[in-house]
Amino acid sequence: WACGPPGPQRRLSGPALGIEELCQKREELCRQIQQEEDEKQRLQCEVRQLTERLARVNETLARKIASRNEFDRTIAETEAAYLKILESSQTLLSVLKREAGNLTKATASEQKSSGGKDS
Repeated sequence: WACGPPGPQRRLSGPALGIEELCQKREELCRQIQQEEDEKQRLQCEVRQLTERLARVNETLARKIASRNEFDRTIAETEAAYLKILESSQTLLSVLKREAGNLTKATASEQKSSGGKDS
């Protein structure tokens, strides 16, 4: 029995009608299977494209994170160096003020001791 349409002179009844109904159900099932296979193929293609896109995004993300980490390191080193310079300049300023005070005292002391003699 072939599941094709019956010939024009063949009239279906009884078991032949049941077989014809089964053939129609089979054809419908075949159509649904083909639709789902097409959908599966489309989805697999999308998954492949998304996987490739994800790989590219991961690569650029890794490069950007590495760059950001390098910026963080450079900023931290620069801030540390700046703080050392600031601390050194404050120390230098303190030494300068102390030495200026010592020189002022020494000059004032010399002027007092030689104050009457030079005039």
